[in-house]
Amino acid sequence: MSTERPFSLRGVALAAFLPTLLFSIGEGAMIPLIPLVADSLGASLALAGFIAAMVMVGELVGDIPSGAVVSRIGERNSMIGASLLAIIAVLVCIVAPNPIVLTVGIFLIGLATAIFALARHAFMTSYVPVAYRARALSTLGGVFRAGWFVGPFLAAGVIHLTGSTTAVFWVFIVCCVAAALVLMLLPDPTVTFAAKTRVAAVPAAGLFATIWTYRGVLLRLGTGAGLVGAMRATRTVMLPLWAVSIGINEPDTALIIGIAGGIDFALFYASGQIMDRFGRMWTAIPSMIGLGVGMLALAFTHDLPDNVGWFIAVAMFLSLANGIGSGLLMTLGADLAPVTGPAPFLGAWRFTADFGSAAAPLAVAGMIAALSLSVASGVMGVVGLIGAGVLWRYIPRYAPRHPRITPRER
Repeated sequence: MSTERPFSLRGVALAAFLPTLLFSIGEGAMIPLIPLVADSLGASLALAGFIAAMVMVGELVGDIPSGAVVSRIGERNSMIGASLLAIIAVLVCIVAPNPIVLTVGIFLIGLATAIFALARHAFMTSYVPVAYRARALSTLGGVFRAGWFVGPFLAAGVIHLTGSTTAVFWVFIVCCVAAALVLMLLPDPTVTFAAKTRVAAVPAAGLFATIWTYRGVLLRLGTGAGLVGAMRATRTVMLPLWAVSIGINEPDTALIIGIAGGIDFALFYASGQIMDRFGRMWTAIPSMIGLGVGMLALAFTHDLPDNVGWFIAVAMFLSLANGIGSGLLMTLGADLAPVTGPAPFLGAWRFTADFGSAAAPLAVAGMIAALSLSVASGVMGVVGLIGAGVLWRYIPRYAPRHPRITPRER
């Protein structure tokens, strides 16, 4: 039995997490306001939902090359390149004269996000010991959530000072520039840990070849991951659309979503502790049941006299449910990934989760156009409960309480 190497999360916290925090603050400031910007350009409610969904579609498409890119040029260079791509994408959004150009810019932001997120996920998978894995990855998830907590408050302040929703996009540009500078100036944590732990390099496999190799687990547990991604993306898109539909203004929308993000962020370490101590099931099932129940509750509140109060209450509850699952998908992916060259598998794993993240908002937009916002919320609530059942069935099979360091190929 091998002895796990010494590891100090605190020792790499600044270099490992600060770029992610900066990137997510900019993204968190901008993304909740996408439906409002689309609305200002003349988009209908359904089209605004479609445009907001382009973030997830871009992430899905970005998963295709991301594993190979990270394997070939490394985590640090991949994150710097992703930051530069995000800057270009935001500039496209700023000059967008119509919803079509805005859609292109939002899609490119999703593409950049996929590469940035996979690069940091691959580092954590390669160099963090199994005993600390869930805490480290839930902390990484918490850093993303911290950005989504800070970002909307920053957006509300910028809107108050400038009177322009589009001005918030410049916050994302500043954050991307800062993230790139941090990556270039601070020591690369990959190099620091590589000096202590040699991880053998392997040829980078293509996404679809990797999916075929691991088709068993990706079809079964990957379906559960896709449903988790679907519920998280639905929450991200649904709340701003709901605010537009019931007449909440831009600063108040940013403020409500920001407070909800604080609840989400506050639970990240508790999620990691629960997963490391008791197993992945103990956060996965409560999180999905909570997201499903929250969406079902939201479906019945749109036309109530106190619909704003109900919206605030459900938004907070959904954040509670989402927060308890912080780091879940990254931890499951790390549990299943091979020790040598995990990036291609993680790209395939993220592709399955992001497929749900991309499909759900598009489905929501379609249901809004054909039926109503309330029906879309109710349907997604049922999807969340189905997802809880899938995770209940397959997590014990593929990711038991004590995960294997080297899972066999399935």
